[in-house]
Amino acid sequence: MTQTRQSPTAGSRLFSPARLGPLSLPNRLVMAPLTRNRADADGVPGELMATYYAQRASAGLIIAEATTPNAVGQTYPHIPGIHTPEQTAGWRRVRDAVRDAGGLMFLQLQHGGRIGHPDTSGHLPLAPSAVLHPEPLHTPTGLQAAVTPRAMTEADIRSTIADFADAARNAVAADFEGVEVHAANGLLLHQFLAPNTNLRTDAWGGSLDGRIRFTVEVVRAVTEAVGPQKVGVRISPGVEVNGVTEPDTERLYPALLAALAPLEPGYLHVEYADPDDPGFARLRTAWPGTLIANPRLSREELAADAGAARAERLLEAGADLVALGRGFIANPDLVERLRTGAPLNELRPEFLMHVHGPEGYTDYPALTRESFAAV
Repeated sequence: MTQTRQSPTAGSRLFSPARLGPLSLPNRLVMAPLTRNRADADGVPGELMATYYAQRASAGLIIAEATTPNAVGQTYPHIPGIHTPEQTAGWRRVRDAVRDAGGLMFLQLQHGGRIGHPDTSGHLPLAPSAVLHPEPLHTPTGLQAAVTPRAMTEADIRSTIADFADAARNAVAADFEGVEVHAANGLLLHQFLAPNTNLRTDAWGGSLDGRIRFTVEVVRAVTEAVGPQKVGVRISPGVEVNGVTEPDTERLYPALLAALAPLEPGYLHVEYADPDDPGFARLRTAWPGTLIANPRLSREELAADAGAARAERLLEAGADLVALGRGFIANPDLVERLRTGAPLNELRPEFLMHVHGPEGYTDYPALTRESFAAV
């Protein structure tokens, strides 16, 4: 089933070329990182993932899904990693397929922190503090109650920072243009930022400077490992998911951005960006470099226009690039569909996560040449 929509106005900036550091992007539409659980049991990407990403290579930039920098950081089953030779080789095959299709890719690096389970990773989860995740977690045998994580020692923190740097080197060795450090959505870096999950009283917690320190040091290590232009950072200000709470968002993120800016990462990626939110305007003012905005869309908005109208408004509000997620899931040729006003495929949400195989993954059809001609 498809949904029809009006084409954006002629000359839209969405479809104009853009620069991202040394990269020339063919358009300003970014495929957001999207967890799909299609790696094998050892976290190795296979041919199915290569096909999926190659189908979507017309995006100005693909940010590949959350990928773990070490074994203990794994969140759910069939999440890819980038910490073993086999995983790195698997990602290289994916990257080769996308490059052959003309696409550019960054790889998102994500450590789950307390969002992990021994039955999945083989390890007791590590987190800033021993604070239990409030909801059940997916494991190889189904939903199970979360386990209380172990509070990270100084040695754990230092080794995890080093693992992020090593993972970035592996990603560049696999021919990615760069990496995105995931500091959003209640994962490990966000757990350090949030006061309800970071109860530490040492230099890695307590004060605002202490809570932002881990994220800053991870980004520092990654930029030193692969160069700042190959590094992006994803944040989700005010988004209270996975049990994190942010009572001081308006103080937290200006402090974080002020500490990150001197490291000169290639971009800042803001999740759930709203062009009408004064907070987004403040972030745009505070961030000196490239800003990618990822709008929050309801299912109704997605069905109506896959975010095209919101993307236009975010560019007008100061974003340099706009990341869309579910629109790219259902439409491998989303850029051309939006450009021409062609019909959109309907998303099948039952196949988004915690399933495997091609259904709802690589079987969304692209429009035929005849369909484009008719539009």
